[in-house]
Amino acid sequence: MPEHIQYEDNDLFNPETHHEHSDVPVRPLFWFIVIFVVFAVVSHVALWLLYKAFVKGERNRMDPPQTQVARPADASVPQNQPLLQPFPRGEVPPYRQTPVTDMEDMRRAEDAVLKNYGWVDRQHGVVHIPIDEAKKLYAARAAVAGAVGAPASLPAATPASQPAPTGQPVPPDTGVAPPAAGGTQ
Repeated sequence: MPEHIQYEDNDLFNPETHHEHSDVPVRPLFWFIVIFVVFAVVSHVALWLLYKAFVKGERNRMDPPQTQVARPADASVPQNQPLLQPFPRGEVPPYRQTPVTDMEDMRRAEDAVLKNYGWVDRQHGVVHIPIDEAKKLYAARAAVAGAVGAPASLPAATPASQPAPTGQPVPPDTGVAPPAAGGTQ
């Protein structure tokens, strides 16, 4: 096998082939970066001036007070709306007027309405009945309406608020559930 042939540099010279002086033209790249930075600065300044103009316009657009009457100190506090209550500080367990006890009182009052008899409108003779009995009446009406062919979703009256039958006394709203109808044991 022949050894590698040694060439002189002048033997390999090709005038059409040479290395590049630079991969990227630097001058256009530099001008692009300069123009980009200038455009960004001008855009930010223009947006800032636009924002200031909008703020000034909104301040000028605000209506002056209608009267010379002084505004009350508590005008910013919402009226007739629920407000947050703080818990008592320290090692004191919550007793009254805390969110926990208020929630318990509210649920207790709702349960008393849902599970007992009572008046909705005494003048018109409308009472409310316990929710369990209302469900039973609704199911019975739906079954009867389904058997007759009427739509079951439209009962004649809402079972939770029915007018009192004439001639029958309405039990007072004592907060105690009446005894279940049926046989005594």
